[in-house]
Amino acid sequence: MANQTVAVVGTGVIGNGWIARMLASGYDVVATDPAEGAEGRMRHAVEQSWAYVEELGLADGASKDRLTFAGSIEEAVRDADFIQENVPEREDLKQMVLKEIDQYAKPDALIGSSTSGIMPTELQENLQHPERIVVAHPFHPVYILPLVEVVGGKQTTKENIANAKNFYEGMGMSVLHVRNEIEGHIADRLIEAIWRESLHIVNEGIATTEEVDKAFTHGAGMRYAQYGPFLTFHLAGGEGGMRHMLKQFGPALKKPWTKLEAPELTDELYEKVVEGCEQQSNGMTMSELDQNRNEFLVKLYELVQEYWPQEKNKTQV
Repeated sequence: MANQTVAVVGTGVIGNGWIARMLASGYDVVATDPAEGAEGRMRHAVEQSWAYVEELGLADGASKDRLTFAGSIEEAVRDADFIQENVPEREDLKQMVLKEIDQYAKPDALIGSSTSGIMPTELQENLQHPERIVVAHPFHPVYILPLVEVVGGKQTTKENIANAKNFYEGMGMSVLHVRNEIEGHIADRLIEAIWRESLHIVNEGIATTEEVDKAFTHGAGMRYAQYGPFLTFHLAGGEGGMRHMLKQFGPALKKPWTKLEAPELTDELYEKVVEGCEQQSNGMTMSELDQNRNEFLVKLYELVQEYWPQEKNKTQV
């Protein structure tokens, strides 16, 4: 699809991030936004991000010169093969804009909506071609972070979900297919859990915002950059892995350490978590996983020291 045209509707932070990634992937991009001065801000944002996308690698023919700005949604989307909508997170506004996109876009053009919380079925209401709508939720900065959550609505066809996944993977993105619609999708629900706990801790005077951030960036955050919570706890179980960890610490899930309600640890949930972790291990022993993690953390620590402000000013001993 790299010789085809993509349209971006809405050129805020996320929209401009999409534009940079799409240009870097070798697409012609037509963007539109009704806000005054939007084109100037868009071009400045692309200019600011270009050094990073160059460092990550450009596709053949990729160029900032392949970006044009249209004065209307109709002009932007009429020739596009893929359209990315990025208007503010208001359901009524998104429905209105998507209805206009749907009206003017080619019948076979796919439409992705950048929303962190709205479910696609709600966005499909009153559209002529609801089967081509997917939620495609990226993470800022879009031109660097690879994750995009792809969610189909009740009327989205399997073929269009597959086509959307192929499109985003073609831009070097890591697609997380959210198979069942849920408010907040997956990643933001996890982030919100940490955020709620952080607010409780600060509100009760247990720690400052800086201390909460340090608790994450100097500990769990470094580990999660590689393995995520399930394999991290899989390692916490020692040679027994998650099977041992859940047996030993499973009852503690119900202790009032958290402001959030934990799920009941049923036999079914137990087996799902254990089997998932063992599959994720991909045949590696606990020792191999442990060594791999440690090598990763040493390299990561050397890197993040350069960017932690509190570390820069320390005298080296």
